[in-house]
Amino acid sequence: MKALPYHAKAVIGRREMVTLPEVGLTLCCKADTGARTSALHAEEIETFEEHGHVWISFLTRGSGPDSPPHAVRLHLHDRRRVTSSNGHAEWRYVIRTLMRLGDLEYPVELSLTDRSDMRHPMLLGRRAMRRLLVAPGAAFLHGEP
Repeated sequence: MKALPYHAKAVIGRREMVTLPEVGLTLCCKADTGARTSALHAEEIETFEEHGHVWISFLTRGSGPDSPPHAVRLHLHDRRRVTSSNGHAEWRYVIRTLMRLGDLEYPVELSLTDRSDMRHPMLLGRRAMRRLLVAPGAAFLHGEP
């Protein structure tokens, strides 16, 4: 067997609880090694300029369409074309924010999209899972919901 090209920082399950401190949410996310970019559920997305910087405001929900909306306002990091698993490509706004997963804390990029039809409000893609190993048969290795 070939050795890993790096030392893994942690092993995560297919689902984990994460905290986004700058967003003010703790939520369940799904690890998806097939997705390059991570995604966060967002509604009523609006961009605006203030003091020479572009900002974005949106509503998000921590656990499904019946949970109360949470208003967020952050700097806009990027806008990029993302292709979903069904082959549909769309332009999405991207924020950059801190993510806490167990004892780890590091910045992640999250594309904003309507995930109201999905089971998990957040999808953790490959870019955000660098140096992590995924145990697909396990869940919530870093804390129960």
